[in-house]
Amino acid sequence: MNEPEPLPLLLGSTQRVVRSGEFTRLRNTGQRLAHGCLVLNWLRSELATKPRLGVVTSRKIGGAVLRSRARRLLREAFRRHQHDFSQPVTIVLVARNSIVGKTYGEVERDYLHVLRRARLLPAT
Repeated sequence: MNEPEPLPLLLGSTQRVVRSGEFTRLRNTGQRLAHGCLVLNWLRSELATKPRLGVVTSRKIGGAVLRSRARRLLREAFRRHQHDFSQPVTIVLVARNSIVGKTYGEVERDYLHVLRRARLLPAT
């Protein structure tokens, strides 16, 4: 039988929030929710066709290696669940100090929990 083609799990450059003005706009006009090792800032977008992601890791987390690992964990959680959003949204994930030493499974659990609380995922 013909199986539907799986959705791509790439995280392209058009899906990244990189400009400081976008981070500021999200912080000032978006909504915010925290849980576990991360803080979620989001703004629903009628113009976008795909969800977009920005990641913030402060120096308070630790050295460059720890900050890079935190960014990779958060990007991977977003990448794996990017097709689960109920509508296009721009999100910024801020890593908290507690992310240090967490496994991917723990970070993913916190990520999905905060998305459900924000009602960004469809009801299951």
